[in-house]
Amino acid sequence: MVYTLTVHLYANDKPESIERIKAKLIEAARIYRKDKETIDWLVMQDVHDPRAFTIVERFENESSQKYHLENPYWKTFDPYVIPLLNKAMDLRRHEELDTSKDVEVPV
Repeated sequence: MVYTLTVHLYANDKPESIERIKAKLIEAARIYRKDKETIDWLVMQDVHDPRAFTIVERFENESSQKYHLENPYWKTFDPYVIPLLNKAMDLRRHEELDTSKDVEVPV
């Protein structure tokens, strides 16, 4: 089962924070996509609120995070991003549902 993290970030009200977060997220995605057992590492910005960002991290399984956390880049991410945020990151952990088979939806 694919193990997925979603992380919501909200920039502080300094105009330069949005561009700095955006650049760091793009850089991070380009690095983390190469980690072993990482399926994808997606970054996005809200279409209505430019201060709101989301990261979607998809791993082969929960233990795959080990490679992500061992990446030397990981230690640079929080110290750079946290001071640019209005509030703490909202991290959620998920297991993707298996959609490969037909299901019977109860009435």
